[in-house]
Amino acid sequence: MSPEYVIPYVKAHKNDERDAEAIAEAASRPTMRFVPVKTQGQSDLQSLHRARERLVGDRTALINHLRALMLERGTTAAKGRARLWREVRGLLAEPPVEFSRRISLLVEDLAADWARLDARIKAFDKEIAEIARSDAAMRRLSTVPGIGPINATALVAAIGDARAFSRGRDLSAWLGLVPRQATTGGKPRLLGISKRGNRCLRKTWSMVHGRSCHDLPRRIHISVAGFATS
Repeated sequence: MSPEYVIPYVKAHKNDERDAEAIAEAASRPTMRFVPVKTQGQSDLQSLHRARERLVGDRTALINHLRALMLERGTTAAKGRARLWREVRGLLAEPPVEFSRRISLLVEDLAADWARLDARIKAFDKEIAEIARSDAAMRRLSTVPGIGPINATALVAAIGDARAFSRGRDLSAWLGLVPRQATTGGKPRLLGISKRGNRCLRKTWSMVHGRSCHDLPRRIHISVAGFATS
């Protein structure tokens, strides 16, 4: 069960005994929703994604550091990793007068770290692409517009058996792609889209940015559950 569904049943002065009592009470509720246990394969795939995500974060921090270092010495690079990389290579080939020998060596060291991170991220991407090609549900997901190997593997690893959701709308709610609701006095009020879903999926999923088809949750539900696509 999700911990947030157990909290209302915890009495004052929290301790282990009252936690166990609250869990037993929550589990006995007829409308309680339960979280399916992930398989070993799902857990391994999510660990792979987390490792890749950490490397991407390290690369972003390194790029920001490199930009700030260059900006302090009067060199401004255009937006984008490719443009910054070309600028760095130009600086290393012909260092400007504002760059001392120490700073040039530092930029060279940061550029080498950047290249190593790129190589490790590409290795993860290659492994994820191979996994996506070897799984039937992931192959079906890859046919949906806006979903590639990273999104397909992340969705299958997080969702598992999509038959836990009766329809695509329930999957949308689980992902956090439905409006928040504030209803009082019988007057419903729909607010903006909530952010309660899986953060990693929301970060990589193109529908969050409005670039995919409107029925994407339904198509994902069909693909992951293994139903016939038509």
